[in-house]
Amino acid sequence: MLKFSKKLLYAIEAVVDIAYNSGGEPVQIRDVTGRQGVPQRYLEQVMQRLVKKGILKGIRGPRGGYLLARERSKICVGDVARVVMEMGLDEDSHESEQIASGPIGQQVILPLWLEFQDEILQMMDRITVEELTTRAFHQGILSEAHSRMTYAI
Repeated sequence: MLKFSKKLLYAIEAVVDIAYNSGGEPVQIRDVTGRQGVPQRYLEQVMQRLVKKGILKGIRGPRGGYLLARERSKICVGDVARVVMEMGLDEDSHESEQIASGPIGQQVILPLWLEFQDEILQMMDRITVEELTTRAFHQGILSEAHSRMTYAI
């Protein structure tokens, strides 16, 4: 079930941060948490799951961290949301039963809620990480990748 939880928002923020600040170099989780103020405890599990699902690539070692596993334009917000949704289902497999307990809830409200969820996910599928990094640039948010670039020949 789709929830607009802190975990979901932090996961989207982390993926966009990595895309915006990596410049082809791995981004360490502590750098993401430092820039975005996201608690590391929220990110550790979700980052591992994002690697497992092919959204991020984990690089081991002292200069390791995370990179996007695909191009920015090939990752959408819906991809990240589905990973976080799966994590929530793993934690609570009886969620739909808790949301709607009576016949009206089970036969009317829950199906309506699932329709809303599908529509929201379709909207999220139309927003790519590329678009969000472009928005960040237009908002004047500084990028670590841009600060590391050298223009000398």
